[in-house]
Amino acid sequence: MSTLFKSTKGDNAPVECLGLSFPNDQARRDHFLKLLAEKLKDPEFRKQDGFPQGTDEAILAMSNPPYYTACPNPWLADFVKHYGKPYDPNEPYRREPLAIDVSVGKTDPIYKAHSYHTKVPHLAIVPSILHYTEPGDLVLDGFAGSGMTGVAAQWCGSAPASYRHEIEMAWKKEGRPAPKWGARRVILNDLSPAATFIAANYNLPFDVDAFARAGKQLLDELEAEIGWMYETLHSDGKTKGRIEYTVWSEVFTCPECAGEVNFLDEALDQDSKRVHDTFPCPHCSAELNKDRLERVLENRLDPATGEPWQRVKFKPSLIVYTVGKTRYEKAPDAQDLAAIAKIESMPLPAAVPTSRFPIEDMYHGSRIAPKGFTRIHHFFLPRAAQAMGKLWEKAKAHPDARIRAFLLFMVEQAIWGLSVLNRYSPTHFSQVNRMLNGVYYVASQHAECSPWYNLGGKLDRLVKAFRNLKVGAGQTAISTGTAARLPLPDDSVDYIFTDPPFGENIYYADLNFLVESWHGVTTDAKPEAIIDRFKHKALPEYQHLMQRCFAEYHRVLKPGRWMTVVFSNSKASVWNAIQVALQQAGFVVAEVTALDKVQGSYRQVTSTTAVKQDLVISAYKPNGGLEQRFRERGASEASAWDFVQTHLKYLPVAKTKHGELEFIVERDPRRIYDRMVAWFVRHDAPVPLSSDEFLSGLRSRFPERDGMMFLPEQVAEYDKKRAQAAQAPQIELFVCDERSAIDWLTDFLKRRPSTYQEIHPEFTTQLGAGWKKHEAKPELMALLENNFLKYDGSGEVPSQIHAYLSSNFKELRGLEKSDPRLITKAKDRWFVPDPNKAQDLEKKREKALLKEFEQYQQHSGRKLKEFRLEVLRAGFKDAWSRKDYQTIIKVAQKIPDEALQEDEKLLLWYDQALTRMEAGG
Repeated sequence: MSTLFKSTKGDNAPVECLGLSFPNDQARRDHFLKLLAEKLKDPEFRKQDGFPQGTDEAILAMSNPPYYTACPNPWLADFVKHYGKPYDPNEPYRREPLAIDVSVGKTDPIYKAHSYHTKVPHLAIVPSILHYTEPGDLVLDGFAGSGMTGVAAQWCGSAPASYRHEIEMAWKKEGRPAPKWGARRVILNDLSPAATFIAANYNLPFDVDAFARAGKQLLDELEAEIGWMYETLHSDGKTKGRIEYTVWSEVFTCPECAGEVNFLDEALDQDSKRVHDTFPCPHCSAELNKDRLERVLENRLDPATGEPWQRVKFKPSLIVYTVGKTRYEKAPDAQDLAAIAKIESMPLPAAVPTSRFPIEDMYHGSRIAPKGFTRIHHFFLPRAAQAMGKLWEKAKAHPDARIRAFLLFMVEQAIWGLSVLNRYSPTHFSQVNRMLNGVYYVASQHAECSPWYNLGGKLDRLVKAFRNLKVGAGQTAISTGTAARLPLPDDSVDYIFTDPPFGENIYYADLNFLVESWHGVTTDAKPEAIIDRFKHKALPEYQHLMQRCFAEYHRVLKPGRWMTVVFSNSKASVWNAIQVALQQAGFVVAEVTALDKVQGSYRQVTSTTAVKQDLVISAYKPNGGLEQRFRERGASEASAWDFVQTHLKYLPVAKTKHGELEFIVERDPRRIYDRMVAWFVRHDAPVPLSSDEFLSGLRSRFPERDGMMFLPEQVAEYDKKRAQAAQAPQIELFVCDERSAIDWLTDFLKRRPSTYQEIHPEFTTQLGAGWKKHEAKPELMALLENNFLKYDGSGEVPSQIHAYLSSNFKELRGLEKSDPRLITKAKDRWFVPDPNKAQDLEKKREKALLKEFEQYQQHSGRKLKEFRLEVLRAGFKDAWSRKDYQTIIKVAQKIPDEALQEDEKLLLWYDQALTRMEAGG
């Protein structure tokens, strides 16, 4: 197999790339830049969804092909061809789902080397890559953000001995084989040019010492040219001090006398550094608070356009400076104000972008536009604009392409810190660099930092961090575009780790616009998978965008391989959208785990009540054999059992928490049924078995232990672990609707057949705050009569009750089922019927549900205020089996959107019905 990239020790060493030899790395870069320039002239190339907005020159300036392109990377397929291993269905491969702590490593210097809106630390990703892959395997992250998956993939080969020992000891304690160390190849993709630029600098090698020298020279030259802008006289009137930051306060007017009020001057207690809730007006002594003050907009001339411009009025209130190593504070004096006025008269540096924000399409537009911040240069006070312009200009002028890119990597981190988004927080320890995450917010107090204050320590930290990070040439390929269209071959990737945008948590394209404008290449937000009413993207649009991305993941992932999805969103509706999108794309979820941060252990997620934390979804692409057999057999019972047989192979056999066995939720018969149904629906096929037919058949075909189903070859391993445990694992059930109430009763009555009087107080405690808003609360007696059996005292005592009484009451042990003493104790107890009678009950219950569904169909007028989800589920399933998609859509329109979106099963039927109707089905 030929080598795509060959590691080198410097720019002057020969390199080999894509089968071509070059005298040095610069020659390699020039060659591929020329090819990329030709590509950019092709209109069809630029028509791709997600193609960033920018000139050819700007895209080429950011790129380092074929390693990284600030547009869709045309060499990704070549990367796979040279480094990837073709899919071999006969290759033995088996892994269980892995739970990881996505918060570990957030204090690591590498993680902190460059901020991004959301990122999973590389140290949290390393265990997953080690678990699911072998050295040299191809790892993909289509929502790569700042590139931590790439760092993790390379860390597997360069981690220090101490880290390796820690991992090996942890795995040994868990009874797992030792990890196979060695770098993995990685393909990174993101829609944002800002993100992929960060990822490229994290993952492409460079000369750290050369960067250290260039960074110091840049800051020294800046000092020589504009150092005077950050000088101030000490209180002795002679000594010059170095300004660290100047605090600017917004100016308001008093509602009583219309006099100007400098908020910080009047409201801040200089001794305690606390802002008073109320304070007197300096002109009329009226009692004021911030809510009573009226904002002042001052008329200015826009330094870029020369047109009139209104902006909130700021005045300098405080200067924090140093003389030697001692820090001082002072109010601005006449010389300080004169220097500020002089700087304000200077022309705006050419390097400062003047692009207009897409205010009308931005969620945060209403936050910044009323204050007068509508263009990029508006976010920088005159002195900060001079500093940022010089920094950017000097970084871009460096002759070495790789050092130039890393200088910009450093300098762009000052963009937010030197902008008016940097708040002054007098009571906070750091006081400055207090930008609010994920928003554009211009506070009433702004800390205008000097570039040395902002970047001086950053330079040293970057040098130290990257000296310890060893990345190899040619290990990573980076592309900029939509994850819904990856230029990769089918079945070519060995593992996917991804942290996609979830709902409306972060508006990435909007937030990245500030930084991307400096590069001149901005995100195409049209295919961005978010919920954003300003871009006309609601939950359905988000779900379909995510489904397209997951479908592309499914296409490129090898059959039988895994994908890890990190999920972080507090809304159950978004969680359900993700699950449906995954299933529609063809993935099967094998486990969902969350870190219990109090106990430091992982727990499996059993309902949407747990989504208010970071979750890790483990999903697999079924092997090709299953798909082939499904095409041959169609929607038959054999296909259903074939799916179960395959699915059980992917599930963990045993899990422990605090030394005790944990119930594996995905092995619950009801969960297996749900996965099977989703599989058939995804294939546009009728489900061949009712739930009770399935559950009865499941127990006759597969061994059951502690309420969980196993393959025959898995039982011995589980029994061994069970023998070592003190007690059987217990399932956590969250009662939030009729179905979960039935599940709770089933679990309760299996363990303890009981009378109505015994059940009622226990059941009532379950119907708490977690109950779904529009779901009608069922009567306990109705649930019992429709789903369970009651022993009336005639005939022999049923086996289920006999077993319970015999093992829990000493005086009843050894009695025959017809003994009067046993019958007396057993009378009026409810119990879970055996499978045959359960099917009769199920048919009776389903008939009643469908009759009630007819009433929903006939309902006219406004939407249903209260309904039974079980009725809707039964009705949707029946309509689906008859290919009556119109009924599903019509009834779905009669229930509130949130009720539909917060139920995974309904959403699956509805989404598929819409798809079939759109396809003319």
